[in-house]
Amino acid sequence: MTDQYVPDGEAVGEGVEEPLAPASATSPCPDVAEQVTKAEAVDFEALVAERTEDLQRLQAEYVNYKKRVDRDRALSRQSGIESVVQDLIPVLDSIELAKQHNDIAEGGRMIIAEIEKLTAKYGLTQFGAVGDEFDPVRHEALMQVPLDEPVSVVTVSQVIQLGYELHGRVIRPARVAVANP
Repeated sequence: MTDQYVPDGEAVGEGVEEPLAPASATSPCPDVAEQVTKAEAVDFEALVAERTEDLQRLQAEYVNYKKRVDRDRALSRQSGIESVVQDLIPVLDSIELAKQHNDIAEGGRMIIAEIEKLTAKYGLTQFGAVGDEFDPVRHEALMQVPLDEPVSVVTVSQVIQLGYELHGRVIRPARVAVANP
């Protein structure tokens, strides 16, 4: 500092510090505080953006998990139904044989109707009839038996056991005899 004139006439020498003005008047602190606040705000905004992305990712993972659990639950239910239906197939075979021979009393007919209603409720359907075109996915050929009239494709000539499908999926192929062209 250089010598300055002070109103009472005394000179202030070099090495003597001037008294500090109040901080609010001369200090750059308001600008620094404003810069620090802006820097912190930017950090908070980045932090909020990061947390939002994390939350969205977790939410998407939860939605995918819920879909996977629902799908697995449906597959498990379907598997349970298939196992029950497979257990009922021999009963249905016996019923079919009894129907063909007309050996069923009236009570038996009611039981048969109930079992058929139950299997239909779960989506079990029978297939296999004389005259159907042979399909190796739906039919199991056990022997050859010619038909009276000539055929142009391999055709079912006799049904030994009906086939069963559950919701379009073959549970047991029909066991049939076929007639070749």
